Amino acid sequence: MVVVEGMILMNAERFQVDFQTGCSLSPRADIAFHFNPRFRPHSHVICNSLRNGRWMEESKFVNQRLKRGDPFLLLFLFEQEHVKPFDDSRTGYPLAPHLHLKDPHLAVPLTCPFSQTLRPGDDVIMRGLVHQDPKEFNVILRKGPSQVILSLNVCFSNKNVVWKSIVSQGKESGEKVPFYFPFHPLRYFELLFRFEKDHLKWAVNGAPLGQRWLPLLSTEPITELTVEGDITLYSILC
Repeated sequence: MVVVEGMILMNAERFQVDFQTGCSLSPRADIAFHFNPRFRPHSHVICNSLRNGRWMEESKFVNQRLKRGDPFLLLFLFEQEHVKPFDDSRTGYPLAPHLHLKDPHLAVPLTCPFSQTLRPGDDVIMRGLVHQDPKEFNVILRKGPSQVILSLNVCFSNKNVVWKSIVSQGKESGEKVPFYFPFHPLRYFELLFRFEKDHLKWAVNGAPLGQRWLPLLSTEPITELTVEGDITLYSILC
């Protein structure tokens, strides 16, 4: 449940409340639920969802309570597949559109071949939800199905984030990320990887978390991504 309280300006044309699945600006983050009261040419409310940069089919409701110059109190009740908005006087609007639910093609564990090998300047963006009682999850970058180039291990028992890579003859090299622990049970996250010539930059929920040395993409091309562990994936963009 989320409660929003405020005051509508006298000259307001519209306002909106968006529940996003991430905070990326380019490409724009998906909006699971868009609540948009409008006051011109007449008072009404638009509800919608944005997915992969495209608006879905909108729902339109008559607005009898939200008025210019008035205070308001809104309550958003999130159910399994729907969200219900209420104001402080009504029993509620009709059910809004379905939330942006998980894609069965993104079931974890997942191996995702890239359409082409990654090059400097490429981005990979993952959006997901951490499970209720998580132990760990891993994001693995591979050259083919057998050779691990780099992996990210997120461990919830000790709240560690560790980069791992295979250096030679199967020997593993690890490096703990010296930052705060950015993942939490039942919280959504957006994980961004940006590939440069000899290193990888990464960020969680829009906050940069440094970089990691990466073998030259020309000699050790990355061709696929594997995700495993206690998370639900909602999208992978690359």
